[in-house]
Amino acid sequence: MASGDDAKFGISIPEDIEKGDFMALTSLLQQKANDIRTQRVNWQSYLQCQMISQEDYNFIIAFDGASGKARDQLLEEQRHQCAKTFLNLMGHVSKDQTIYYILVLIDDMLSEDKNRVEIFKEYSRKKKESVWAPFLNMLNRQDGFITNMTSRILAKMACWSRELMDGSDLHFYLTWLKDQLRIPENEYIQSVARCLQMMLRIDEYRYAFVAVDGISTLVSVLSGRHNFQIQYQLVFCLWVLTFNPTLSEKMNKFNAIPILADILSDSVKEKVTRIVVAVFRNLIEKPEDEQICKEHSIAMVQSKVLKHLDILQQRKFEDEDIQADITFLSDKLQESIVDLSSFDEYGTEVKSGRLEWSPVHRSEKFWRENAVRLTEKNYEILKILIHILESSKDSLVLSVACYDIGEFVRHYPRGKTIIEQLGGKQVVMALLSHQDSNVRYEALLSVQKLMVHNWEYLGKKLEQETKLPAKASA
Repeated sequence: MASGDDAKFGISIPEDIEKGDFMALTSLLQQKANDIRTQRVNWQSYLQCQMISQEDYNFIIAFDGASGKARDQLLEEQRHQCAKTFLNLMGHVSKDQTIYYILVLIDDMLSEDKNRVEIFKEYSRKKKESVWAPFLNMLNRQDGFITNMTSRILAKMACWSRELMDGSDLHFYLTWLKDQLRIPENEYIQSVARCLQMMLRIDEYRYAFVAVDGISTLVSVLSGRHNFQIQYQLVFCLWVLTFNPTLSEKMNKFNAIPILADILSDSVKEKVTRIVVAVFRNLIEKPEDEQICKEHSIAMVQSKVLKHLDILQQRKFEDEDIQADITFLSDKLQESIVDLSSFDEYGTEVKSGRLEWSPVHRSEKFWRENAVRLTEKNYEILKILIHILESSKDSLVLSVACYDIGEFVRHYPRGKTIIEQLGGKQVVMALLSHQDSNVRYEALLSVQKLMVHNWEYLGKKLEQETKLPAKASA
């Protein structure tokens, strides 16, 4: 059952998230936390060494030994002292093992009652200090358990508090989460993803995450090899982003649809299938711009999603919502095919970056009728083609892009000038020395078309100049 922000955006959170199944989602962090709970800290030694004060010692001893109603009563009577003691311990204790224990205590305290996040807020307001700074500083530590347990606490405080995290604090935290996703073979990536799953259920945090290049990061990480749990969590993050109409319109600018289509085709886990199909449905339903909805539909057709849906319709799913989403998508994509023009298909293929020798590329009729359309939207398609030539490592993609540049120049009167102005000529010429013979061949043909176009132009101009005097004398 959705509630709060979830209800506002029509989100129905899957059961495993709604119940807060932290054990499954952050297994390594939780396993270590379970081990740490069994170890006791000798607080007496810290007191004797004057590393903590008497009042902090008295509170931590009482808190560490209390549970249930006894802990509730202690926190009710000593809310101020609770925050003060934990923050003092975090700031003055240097031993990692003790910091582990302190962070687990704080995390458990918050998990027992979401309202306890206000304990730290009240204390910071009274002291006129930042509630976030002591925790954000811990993210600079080198120990993975310390940083990720702190991140977990920050996510709870940011999501459960009556006042949201904002400004530079929010920027710092979301940037840290984003950077953690990009760390190769990060053993705590499930914990990082879990924190994002919590944060992105709040609309203000969605905008902030997109502002730090969040969508691009999620799509980039998903394009690599990950187990189904990581795939599910990261696609979940994309899913909650798509409930915001403005953000859903931006999604495929980051090539999200082809990547998600790949995951859908390879997935054997129902939870992954469910969440990918749910993202696709949102990408068609949520954008307010009809043209964007159409582009998303075409991108799905181009990425062979319809074929995957046909296969999925033959399977039986426990979750009825999956079947409903599959039927909805199939119907919508079938409708989009009816209205699909060859240029729509071509434009979507170029934007996906996955060029292949589909019939449209070799069609003389297509280029004769549509070359001019490559100049639309400030040469959007041409700029993407040139970017592909600069960045792609795929020989097939490079070959097709070279061919398309040549065909544009051949069929559009000012094609050569435009390609030169956009820097395309130098990029094509650089591919004349490419290691793949097919790429070299298509680059050579493209360069020839650039030069021949120039000769044709000069020939026509010379012909006109030679005829003018004769007309004048006549």
